[in-house]
Amino acid sequence: MPPEHRPKRRASGPIRSAAFRFALLLAGVFAIGAAALLIVVEEQIGRYATEATNGGLQAEMSVLQGEYAQLGQSGLTDAMARHAGVRPEAPYRYLLLDVAGRRLFGDLPATAMTEGWSTVNVIEPEPGQQGTRRESMTTLGARLPDGLRLVVASDNYDVQMLRHRLGRFTLLSGIGITLFALLGGYLTGRLFVRRLDRVNGAVDRIVEGDRAERLPMIGLGPEFDDLAQNLNRMLDRNAAAMEALRQVSTDIAHDLRTPLSRLHQRLEQMQESAEVEPAMIDDALEQTSGILETFQALLRIGALEGGVGRRRFTRVDLSELMDRVQQAYAPVAEDAAHNYLADHEPGIVVNGDGELLAQLFTNLVENAIVHTPAGTTITSRIFVDDGGIVAEVSDTGQGIPASERANVFRRFYRLDASRHTEGSGLGLALVAAIAALHDAAWTIPEHPSGLTVQIIFPPCPS
Repeated sequence: MPPEHRPKRRASGPIRSAAFRFALLLAGVFAIGAAALLIVVEEQIGRYATEATNGGLQAEMSVLQGEYAQLGQSGLTDAMARHAGVRPEAPYRYLLLDVAGRRLFGDLPATAMTEGWSTVNVIEPEPGQQGTRRESMTTLGARLPDGLRLVVASDNYDVQMLRHRLGRFTLLSGIGITLFALLGGYLTGRLFVRRLDRVNGAVDRIVEGDRAERLPMIGLGPEFDDLAQNLNRMLDRNAAAMEALRQVSTDIAHDLRTPLSRLHQRLEQMQESAEVEPAMIDDALEQTSGILETFQALLRIGALEGGVGRRRFTRVDLSELMDRVQQAYAPVAEDAAHNYLADHEPGIVVNGDGELLAQLFTNLVENAIVHTPAGTTITSRIFVDDGGIVAEVSDTGQGIPASERANVFRRFYRLDASRHTEGSGLGLALVAAIAALHDAAWTIPEHPSGLTVQIIFPPCPS
């Protein structure tokens, strides 16, 4: 593809990567979750602190009312003084007023005198420092017999500080989590982009024509590696198809030159002849038919070697298929003075294309009929051996020398003894192509006499 027509690859970087955007999304989710957690925790702590404070104030008020009922005003003030002096920081503050509103005890401001529950703000000196601070207190007021009024208060400073620290901690934690997510997203994006740059570089080299290049493993998870492996398998299949096409073109150029030359000479003779004999026309037509059959066989072999045809795979009863081939060719073998026997184990199933498998065994049987002398016995067998499915066609003919067995499956290869017979030398090449399409192995095992061709299929998945 010319550079001016080649699509430009978009600039990539960690910030633009999907991993970084995903980290931003997670950071947002973390921030929302932290805010929701803060609200819930503050609500629960506030409710617990309020209930604890109110319970303590009610208990303190009940104790003081009991002291007043038993010991009078002096007992009440002694109890408040005693309670206030238990710790340096007393948990409660008091205010006791008489009927005229005069202060009898306590340091709460007069504005705190409210019956029932209330809240009052008190200006307090800052401990250990100069200055003051405003402090909120919860108060509980009650009227005692003889007109006395009592207020018990508890400060909310500890609860407020707890809430403040909790909010600050949550805020800092949310910021830390967000920054950590962004950093992790940046590093992951950088790693991801670096791995994808390697993949994109390999794709560019493939587009430029390097057919041997394959995609590297991304390594970020089995799903990415599975994707790279499947893409490499697709590239291997395409490369096989291209190689098969190239091989077909080469074979056509080299091996069809001779029959085309003969046909050309025959047509020149017909042109120069004053009277064209029908035998010359028949001979030319026969040569043309042979050339067309060779073309068709070559194209079919190329397509099979390129992996075309797997879409038609189904479960095929190979035993029944070989029975049909034997029934069809038994009369042909008999006309050629051959014996055709069958030993087919029933019910053997493979995964494949029924038409192509029929072509495979037809070629093997025809090869045995054509290239063996009269009186030869041809036997087809199918059986299961060590988990594999073995189908074979054997004959009692002259066989093939051991040095030639590796070559008979090549295109256009013919033994010297077979060159006087009809054929193009593509029958066994087509057998090999069909077997390879079905992931089957083909072999010529050692045999005391004759020729045996075995096709070993993998077990059919149930």
